Amino acid sequence: MVESIPNINLALLVPALPLLGFLITGIANKRLKHNQAGIIASTMVGLSFLISVALFFILRNSGQDAATVTLLNWIAIGNLNIPFAFLIDHLSLTMMLIVTGVGTLIHIYSIGYMHDDDRVNSFFAQMNLFTFSMLLLVMGSNYLVLFIGWEGVGLCSYLLIGFWFKNPAYNYAARKAFVMNRIGDLGFILGIILLFFTFKSVTFTEIFSQAGVMQIGTPVITLITLLLLVGATGKSAQIPLYTWLPDAMAGPTPVSALIHAATMVTAGIYMIARSSILYNLAPLTLDLIIVLGMATAIFAAIIGLKQNDIKKVLAYSTVSQLGYMFLALGLGAYSTAVFHVTTHAFFKALLFLGAGSVIHAMGGEQDIRKMGGLRSKMPLTYLTFLAATLAISGIPPFSGFFSKDMILSKAFEHSPVLYALGLGTALITCFYMFRLFYLVFFGENRLAEAHPHESPKVMTVPLMVLAVLSVIGGFLNIPALFGGNLSFSNYLQSAVASKATEEMSHSTEIGLIVLSVVLLAGIIYWAYQTFVKKAEIPSGDEVELPTLPRVITNKFYIDEIYRAVFEKPFGYLSDFLFKKVESTVLAPAVEEVGTLTAQLGALTRKLQRGNMSFYLFAMVAGILLFVVFILLI
Repeated sequence: MVESIPNINLALLVPALPLLGFLITGIANKRLKHNQAGIIASTMVGLSFLISVALFFILRNSGQDAATVTLLNWIAIGNLNIPFAFLIDHLSLTMMLIVTGVGTLIHIYSIGYMHDDDRVNSFFAQMNLFTFSMLLLVMGSNYLVLFIGWEGVGLCSYLLIGFWFKNPAYNYAARKAFVMNRIGDLGFILGIILLFFTFKSVTFTEIFSQAGVMQIGTPVITLITLLLLVGATGKSAQIPLYTWLPDAMAGPTPVSALIHAATMVTAGIYMIARSSILYNLAPLTLDLIIVLGMATAIFAAIIGLKQNDIKKVLAYSTVSQLGYMFLALGLGAYSTAVFHVTTHAFFKALLFLGAGSVIHAMGGEQDIRKMGGLRSKMPLTYLTFLAATLAISGIPPFSGFFSKDMILSKAFEHSPVLYALGLGTALITCFYMFRLFYLVFFGENRLAEAHPHESPKVMTVPLMVLAVLSVIGGFLNIPALFGGNLSFSNYLQSAVASKATEEMSHSTEIGLIVLSVVLLAGIIYWAYQTFVKKAEIPSGDEVELPTLPRVITNKFYIDEIYRAVFEKPFGYLSDFLFKKVESTVLAPAVEEVGTLTAQLGALTRKLQRGNMSFYLFAMVAGILLFVVFILLI
């Protein structure tokens, strides 16, 4: 091991502890009693968080920006040398703190939420394995270690989405997530291969130092970044590979909070931010990222307007927020994208866990049209959910306001049209989130057989912690307009190569903020008048809906289109090949090979009878044939 900073080797324990938790809860699955697996799993992730905090101070006090911790010399073939090593810098530490900090709260919450599940021990084992894989992804010092973690979180998401595997629909959702991620991963692995052929290395520092002297628009760099973008599009649910994420709500609600809000889906954003030097050399790719991000943000937000499943609303909200992050990446504002990753981890994890608290209280009901009046029954859930709703809507001074405002400011500098689209998406987000909030917590309880009650403390305490973070998280990156110095962006400066832009005048920035806040206040008032004062309940009969609302309710029929264009043709092709090729050609051919082998064995077996005279005769005959052959040639 290489130790460049005292105690930096503590970094090895960060992924090792969740891995140990997975092994303990996995091997001792049947022996662990009530809540023991949850306590072990939560403790392991919590210890990883504490070590990550210690590493933050160790690196800061060292005066260095980064350190590499090598576990072993992994692959050494000729000139190829790939260590299994971790890069500890400001970007990886930020992600480590998010993964372990938010992950610890979700693990603790899961102790209460999964309390009565028969397979709770398996659940916590898989959650620990996922955390280990995500830590490998963000800590790896090269693309190959990153890719191991990348595939690990893909596998764990498959297991956790389909955790309740007795439901065929949940198995389909898990398989869909797995397949769509593999499509993206193909592009990612091709990009890594091309990186190696171009730079003769897959290590970040070696690649970026060589790329730093290359010209902008170099074709091979453009191709590499496009291939890596395919991987990010799949993992971070961008058009056209986004449809797996809403279906992933089939998994238990803590899974949605951990995987599809705070960690896994942000892997693509992390990878692009980590590769910022390469992307700055590929303006064509950055323009494509802007288009993808903006299109995804708007499209998913529009779909969210008409969803009635509480988790589906939050799922499309996640897709839309990921679009915002991609928009920031395309604008070259990588630190801004990571800042939104951070604030989003706080308020979206809180929204999912709050939704889980509501579902838990409603006996498993997820349709917001059947809820209502929970404000008095669940005061803690109500207040924390309100904080998260204000944060995602971009209301000051909540965390989402600061990160969204920075993205919209960058968009305005690039193009006023882009800013208008981003602001429009924010307004749509505000409306559907307050639509959900008012339908769930205001009015009368519309499910007579339900007897809602507040969740136990093991579930509400994580909600309160996340609510505090959702309120104050934005102060990590206060802009100069409010007397700050963008501490978070400056902290990431050594790890990501954000493009320099002209500073916007304070008067323009104030004008944009006032405009957005006034419009958002109007949207909140409109939603209040619609769903509280008028007490409108969305229709349960799609036939009654006009064409456009019906199309939006059915998510623009994208799943049906994919099924018709891809799934069914491949199904027909598979059936054809099975019936006409495998059954009629390949299977008989394999059987004939087996039959022929058996017949040859039976024939040669006749020569092996144990008769010494025959063996002597065969040996002499063989020698004579050999001599004749030698003489003839």
